[in-house]
Amino acid sequence: MEEKKKLISVMIPCYNEEENARPIYEAVRDELRRSCPAYDYEILFIDNKSQDRTREIIEQICREDRHVKAIFNTKNFGQFSSPYYGMIHTSGDCTITMCADFQDPVELIPKFVAAWEQGYKIVIGRKTKSKENRVMYFLRGCYYKIIRKMSTVEMIEQFTGFGLYDKSFIQVLRDLHDPTPFIRGIVAELGPERKEIEYEQPKRRAGKTHNNFYTLFDAAMLSFTSYTKVGMRIAEFFGFAVAFVSFLIGLFYLVAKLCFWNSFTAGYAPTMIAVFFMGGIQLAFLGFLGEYIMAMNARIMNRPLVVEEKRINFDEETEKEYVNA
Repeated sequence: MEEKKKLISVMIPCYNEEENARPIYEAVRDELRRSCPAYDYEILFIDNKSQDRTREIIEQICREDRHVKAIFNTKNFGQFSSPYYGMIHTSGDCTITMCADFQDPVELIPKFVAAWEQGYKIVIGRKTKSKENRVMYFLRGCYYKIIRKMSTVEMIEQFTGFGLYDKSFIQVLRDLHDPTPFIRGIVAELGPERKEIEYEQPKRRAGKTHNNFYTLFDAAMLSFTSYTKVGMRIAEFFGFAVAFVSFLIGLFYLVAKLCFWNSFTAGYAPTMIAVFFMGGIQLAFLGFLGEYIMAMNARIMNRPLVVEEKRINFDEETEKEYVNA
């Protein structure tokens, strides 16, 4: 009796990737067939309500190749929920996650699999260089270093989620039921011993990046509110410091008025400066507090990660297995 091959799942999230959808499929398929012939494979696309021809292209690929599956979301559920949902709906002995824009090198797949076969349950790609905008790469590096120093969990620098995850860890993700998942933090916090493979990040093959200041800020705030207390601690300590300094200044003015009543005058400038300064500080920390409250609110509501519009090439057994995932 022929031994059943191990199954490798490759999960690729998409949003407006009409220029990359077919090339990334062909590149992954060819790499798996060439470098991992002893394994069976599946490729899962999860589309976050693309507005171009991405879905049409993915549907055509699914008709051509039964190894390819697809999940189409009813709307754009964000950069964290959709990929996470795709990961927990793979069925392989291991799952490899990678972006459709070719910034995650397909050539690392056999290296990931080799390390997995050595016993590592998680194998991740970590950027050491990047051909993207130098300023953005520098700012990302600063962000990772700040989070790593402030977090109660040892966060992974220059890690985007690109990597291989054993099915045992995928089951951990299924059991987590986190409505605001941050996979980079979850890997650092809950993942077993991992192997890191360094690589240089290439430029996007085609199309425009969907990351902007808002999406990057959203990622930063999610990591801050999920894995640090630093925001509220800074507000607390700063509040005590300002209160103490204000008390000393008030005491100085009182003594000055009592001792130099006729000659001492400072006008309204110090008062106005103090009011505007404290107002700005209070608004900043109220915003920080709001981020924590919004993160708590999302978890309390416990809404689904995504709502599916359609799925393709999932067999009935798999449908039943993940219907409540």
